[in-house]
Amino acid sequence: MADKKGVFADKWSLEGEPLKVDKWDGSKVKHALDDSAKKIMGEFGYEESHSLTDQRLAICTIACSLSLVALVYDYLFPFPASKYVLGSCSVGYFTLMCVFTIFVTFKEKNYVYWGIQKDKAGLGPQHYWSIQSSLKRYDHIYTLVMTFHHGKTKQQTEAEMSKCIGSWLDEDGYLLEQDFFKDMKALHSQVLAAKKEGKEQ
Repeated sequence: MADKKGVFADKWSLEGEPLKVDKWDGSKVKHALDDSAKKIMGEFGYEESHSLTDQRLAICTIACSLSLVALVYDYLFPFPASKYVLGSCSVGYFTLMCVFTIFVTFKEKNYVYWGIQKDKAGLGPQHYWSIQSSLKRYDHIYTLVMTFHHGKTKQQTEAEMSKCIGSWLDEDGYLLEQDFFKDMKALHSQVLAAKKEGKEQ
């Protein structure tokens, strides 16, 4: 899939304002780079999927609903009349929190993006792209892993880059998205090349 070239300024602007990040705050820097990576994947022509976020919100919504049911029922039918409902809701809430922890730890992991690559003809299966990122506390190395997930064979092809955050921030803390875009494009090309090699073997 060919890259859809976007227009990037030296200092990325969101709604016309340059994005300035506290370069000494690793969490803010990571969020800024993650958001920029998601925007760039959109420039490549992929449609972002929010399925993982929707699943996480669904689990939390059900858990909160159980808490609300227990609260209302206990108000209408004070304890001990409400003990069975309170017990059931408590067990259900605890179970859902366990499910939530497992979901975040083993499925959501450190994914910051899932994108859909639709078949142009509308006949073939949809493929998926994902991005995982990490920036350890008190560290300056940002690691990003881009993965292609084949919709039919489930085969995965990935490429990784690790660079100092100073590569994409100027002295004043402005995010240089043009430089980040170049690195993202190179990483994307690596995945496409690896995918092509795997297909030819």
